[in-house]
Amino acid sequence: MITLKQLRYLTALAEHRHFGNAARACSVTQPALSMQIRELEKTLGVDLVERRPGDVVLTEIGEEVARRGERVMASARDLVDFARHERGVLTGRLMLGVIPTIAPYILPKILPALQRRYPELRVELRETQTRVLLEELTRGSLDVVMLALPVSEVEIETLPLFQDPFLLALPSNDPRSGVNEVSARDIESDRLILLEEGHCLRDQALAYCADARRDPMGLGATSLATVMQMVANGYGVTLLPKIAAEVEVRDARVRLIPFSQPEPGRMIGLGWRTTSPRKADFVALGELVTETLGQEVCGTATIAKTGMRAGT
Repeated sequence: MITLKQLRYLTALAEHRHFGNAARACSVTQPALSMQIRELEKTLGVDLVERRPGDVVLTEIGEEVARRGERVMASARDLVDFARHERGVLTGRLMLGVIPTIAPYILPKILPALQRRYPELRVELRETQTRVLLEELTRGSLDVVMLALPVSEVEIETLPLFQDPFLLALPSNDPRSGVNEVSARDIESDRLILLEEGHCLRDQALAYCADARRDPMGLGATSLATVMQMVANGYGVTLLPKIAAEVEVRDARVRLIPFSQPEPGRMIGLGWRTTSPRKADFVALGELVTETLGQEVCGTATIAKTGMRAGT
């Protein structure tokens, strides 16, 4: 009979591609992990792993068994969640994943509110790019993720929370710094500074500037803080999410200009496995987020006609 332990060891091996590293990730000895993998192969009657000196490659069948094993383990975790969270909404442990272009700007506001309203909740955070978050959510390593919608995975249910418009950030000595609004045609793509590949914000900015004349600058930063420093020092311009403006624009050398309608932006929302029994938890989390942020995320009109300088 196949066991969850064997599936966990196989998925760890698929992730780490090394018996020793997989064993450490599972907190077992390498011989114990190797023995369980062989037992699984014996039970299934197929080779799951191609063993090479210093390397491990899963066979085609092994890859498929590992993928299916992730879903089985996610369902098992959902079963445990169902039993453990009957005590009430948002109790126990919640593994929350957040993309880097949201986490620094929203978490400092919503985490204290969560602690006050749901004192029996223990939040564990994971901040990384969208692709990794969705992979970890699917295999059950995360309970819920906060990211930009939409997502294409059919096994994930989503809840839209609020629209986050983009602003054009440019040096304050730029000739356009005195205008009230801009459009995509006002952006020289060869001066457009973006995050590195893998960040959804990069893709959203490129989609809006699709008609620009040339490719963006050959620079890719890992954080909005770095991008904004480059803008402040006159290297170029960028599209900045409104939720990041309060934190990232405290430099008088930077000017923010709103876009004309239809303005670019992104929809921020939550996502979770459709099989999760904790939908009530995630809906309550979404309600707390929108309630806590309130006018901060809804009051776009306060800057939409006037522009905004650092410190205003």
